[in-house]
Amino acid sequence: MTTVGVLHPGEMGSVLASVLPGRVLWVGAGRSDDSHRRATEAGIDDVGSLAAMAAEADIILSVCPPEAADATATDVASAGFEGLYVDANAVSPETARRISSRFDRFVDGGIVGPPPTAPGLTRLYLSGEETSAVADLFAGTVVEARVVEGGPGAASAVKMCFASWTKGTSALLLAIRALADAEGVAGALLGEWETSLPELVARSEKAAAATGPKAWRFEGEMHQIADSFTSAGLPGDFHRGAAEIYRRMAPLKGRDGTTLADALRLLDARTHARD
Repeated sequence: MTTVGVLHPGEMGSVLASVLPGRVLWVGAGRSDDSHRRATEAGIDDVGSLAAMAAEADIILSVCPPEAADATATDVASAGFEGLYVDANAVSPETARRISSRFDRFVDGGIVGPPPTAPGLTRLYLSGEETSAVADLFAGTVVEARVVEGGPGAASAVKMCFASWTKGTSALLLAIRALADAEGVAGALLGEWETSLPELVARSEKAAAATGPKAWRFEGEMHQIADSFTSAGLPGDFHRGAAEIYRRMAPLKGRDGTTLADALRLLDARTHARD
C-alpha cells in the first residue's frame, strides 16, 4: 500500500486524508490543538518530524493556505524527499510551475468544492506526468479525480478560473452592499434588485454567511488569482480588491452564523481602517 504524507491536516486536508487508503502520515510538531484533534479523528499517524515523513512517505500531498505553499514545498525538498510531491493548493499556475522545479516527481493539483463528505461534492483536478498514481489513490472514494492536460500549472489554472468567479463575485456583491450602505441607498438598491435581478438579494446575504468564517483564508487565494490574470496579460485588480474585502472580514474567522450585518460592519471604512 502507498504511504501518503499530508501537509497540513486543516479543515480540507484532514478530510482528504481520512478517505485515503493505506497509511497516512502528518507532522504534529508545532501544530494547533485543533489540528491534532482533526488528525486523530481522521486516523492519521504523527511521525514527529518532516524528515521522518520525507523518509517514510511515497507521496506527499500539500494542502495548506496558498501563502504557505512555496515555503512548505521548500521545506519538503530540503528534507530530501525523493517521492511524488503533490501541490493541491489554491495557487497561480506560475506558482505551481515554480514549485514543480524543486522536485523530480511532481503533480499539480487543484481542489474544487467543500471538504469531501459525500460523493459529487468535491473534485481534485490533477496535471503532470504521474497523475494516474494520484488519481488511483482516490478511486472508489468520495473524491472525484479529474486529469487535465497541460503539465504543471494546468490543474491550478482550473482552480484559479473557477474560484475567480465563485469567491470573486461573492466579494463583489458584499462590496456593492457596503457601498449602498455608505451612500444611504440600500433600500433603493434592494428595490431595484427585487425588480430586475431578484436573485441578488439572497445571494448577497448568502455570500456573507458562506465566506465570513473562511475569509481569512480567501485573501491569499485572491492574490494568487490576481497574479494568474496578470501573468496572462489580463487585469488583476478585480481580485486585488476582493483580497481587501476578505482581509477586512478576517475577524469573522470560524464564526458560524455570520450575517450580512456582521460583514458590512467590518467593510465600513469608518470602523475598519487599514492597518
